[in-house]
Amino acid sequence: MATLTKLKSGSWRAQIRRKGKYASDTFLRRGDAEAWARKLEHKIDRGDPILCDPETTKSFASLIDLHCKDLSQVGKKLGRSKAASLAMLSRRLGSLRPVELDRERIIEFGKQRAKEGAGPVTVSIDVGYIKTILSHAAAVHGVVVSTEGIDLARIALGRLGLVGKSNERDRRPTDAELDAIIAHLEANPLLTIPVGRIVRFAVATAMRQDEICRVTWDDYNPRTKMLFIRDRKDPRKKEGNNQRIPLLNVSGYDACALIEEQGQLVGNCRGKIFPYNSKSVGTAFRRACRALDIEDLHFHDLRHEATSRLFEAGFAIEQVSLVTGHKDWKMLRRYTHIRPESLHAVAARSTLIAGRF
Repeated sequence: MATLTKLKSGSWRAQIRRKGKYASDTFLRRGDAEAWARKLEHKIDRGDPILCDPETTKSFASLIDLHCKDLSQVGKKLGRSKAASLAMLSRRLGSLRPVELDRERIIEFGKQRAKEGAGPVTVSIDVGYIKTILSHAAAVHGVVVSTEGIDLARIALGRLGLVGKSNERDRRPTDAELDAIIAHLEANPLLTIPVGRIVRFAVATAMRQDEICRVTWDDYNPRTKMLFIRDRKDPRKKEGNNQRIPLLNVSGYDACALIEEQGQLVGNCRGKIFPYNSKSVGTAFRRACRALDIEDLHFHDLRHEATSRLFEAGFAIEQVSLVTGHKDWKMLRRYTHIRPESLHAVAARSTLIAGRF
């Protein structure tokens, strides 16, 4: 049986000595101490490993560090977004003990994040990472923690509309909007980055802005009209997701011609083709949209636009994926919003092909 001791502070200390193993922890409520003790005794009886080092598990921040250390030891590098999220959770919740991350605390955290402007998807990701850290500690190190409160908190936050899945965007820029944005960017004498050319290149290639600002001249083969992209974004593989893509001229912009134009600007054709900070490109694009009163248009929507234009040009799903890099064709569908009027061009090509036979 566990020994429960009420401390002068009003907290409760639970101590377990069972089958040669010892563990102790302190709780604000007696019920939490009893529940922890029962679960730990059951684990010991089953022969499951337990981690009894209080320095390793005394706070949520320590469990985050443990999680990151374990991933590093097996060669898994944290992505930038996950690293930033874990750093935020460590700042906000790191001083709490794992047992204190109960339903009420998680609901309070979710409400506060929403007040700060975090959307339902962001809050959902935050709550998911909290559960990931606790589940990792339990599964890998035998730390006795419960994620039931997190599951209940997610249900409550969902009922409040504070967590949820992302909505599929169907925003495509009109031809007039694209022309206006490019003209505005190219007419700006204070802009030293050729963002107008980068916008056209994005529509021609379906590449993300960071990918555009990362490719080098060595990655470009003008003879075969191919471009090698390293470490493309993939939810299942953070590094080594390299791909060769064809540079086409079917979207209204010629990708190879744009690269040659860029070569005349940068001169020696060494290093990066577009040697600019991708965040600066995004900032210039947003400023242009604001100046032109173009609402709800993101640079990433150009990837949607490029993908849709490839389908409108008559390419099949498996062919479009060779350009966009999607391995899951269901995900590719999210980037596809074909305009009805484009079917006239498809019908015309079909008629022309049929006439040849």
